[in-house]
Amino acid sequence: MAAYIEPKVLKGFRDFLPDAEIVRRSLIENIENSCRSFGFLPIDTPAIEYAEILLGKSGGETEKQIFRFKDNGERDVALRFDLTVPFARFVALHRADLVFPFKRYHIGKAWRGENTQRGRYREFIQCDFDIIGSDTPSSDFEIILLIRAVFKNLGVDVNINVNHRGLFNRFLANIGQSEKSVEILRAVDKLSKVGEDKTRESLTELTGDANANKIIKFIGAKGDFKEILEQITELSGGACAESQRLTLLREYMRDACEDEDGEPFILNPSITRGLDYYTGVVFETFLKEMPDIGSVCSGGRYDNLAGLYSKEKDSISGVGTSVGLDRLLAALESLNKLPAANKCKTAVACIDGEKSGKYQALAQKIRKEGVPCEVFTDPCGEKNMVKQFVLAEKKGFQYVIIPSEDDSTVTLRDLSARQNIEMTLENLIKKIK
Repeated sequence: MAAYIEPKVLKGFRDFLPDAEIVRRSLIENIENSCRSFGFLPIDTPAIEYAEILLGKSGGETEKQIFRFKDNGERDVALRFDLTVPFARFVALHRADLVFPFKRYHIGKAWRGENTQRGRYREFIQCDFDIIGSDTPSSDFEIILLIRAVFKNLGVDVNINVNHRGLFNRFLANIGQSEKSVEILRAVDKLSKVGEDKTRESLTELTGDANANKIIKFIGAKGDFKEILEQITELSGGACAESQRLTLLREYMRDACEDEDGEPFILNPSITRGLDYYTGVVFETFLKEMPDIGSVCSGGRYDNLAGLYSKEKDSISGVGTSVGLDRLLAALESLNKLPAANKCKTAVACIDGEKSGKYQALAQKIRKEGVPCEVFTDPCGEKNMVKQFVLAEKKGFQYVIIPSEDDSTVTLRDLSARQNIEMTLENLIKKIK
């Protein structure tokens, strides 16, 4: 006899029971529908890549968190830690087969060996959408507008914070701190987590007290979009291509959202995104009713990321974002705003096992009308219908259809009302719908 093996799940990993998984899939479907409404196309990539592919340009904190190992062929491989880097490899490999600008979305699992906390796990689902092969302000804006559409379709109010990494880099050059830009960017990126005092301490260690004060002034600029843009442009040395792009984005926002009061998006100079591959406009999205949970959707422009995997001389510019599904689910659950689960609510009773074919035929007629319908498989006999009513209630069903010898009518059991109603199949479908 085999030894007992304790059933357990690794820390940071989870099982999903049907009720939770139905809600998760409903959320994914909502996001997918939003992406398709903008003309974005789905792709998929392997969960495991060569480690050199994934670590090509990320490094830093990412390298510490990656699940990396040798496979049976002694190859150095790793689980993908996001969907953007595999996408860059995908574009370089399939460049001849794609039509640019290429608009994609990708919903799949990723893995990071980080500390677990509410809404953050070691195995998680990301929902990414990108435009690659276009370096225009309008492509930046379309991603931001799609973010807005995704959350509107979910019935959730958000603040979309935008900034420009290039303008921040220009500011750092203006104060003579370009060589430390990577460390400074990562320190600033942690502002919302550790607060201004600790951020100032980190910046003082990196740049000295005077420069730390200048950086705090830059990332802490106040006012509306236009006022903040004027302040950070001046601190960066004056008007430039980066400030002009932000000016254009504001114009696009006003044109596309002219029916709304106030600014639909927020210019936030402290949004820098810690990963090295971002080079242009960046953005993070926060729930208005629960900002403390952190960004639920973030991304930006990553010029020529695909070039790392390509011998082609011309660069391929990209812009995209990622929705953190697990963090979003945790927040929506707390706000009681989870999407309605489209569960099967109707079942056909199995009275006589020899008539299962007829029961399935009845269910097929109902399904053809767009109504999900389960058929019970274990016969109960006419005298034991209560057993199937109890089973249906445990499964959360609303109706049980009791077939009759006469195919023209059926009996519909309304479980909440504890009533049986005889009716035609046509009227039954109308009632269930």
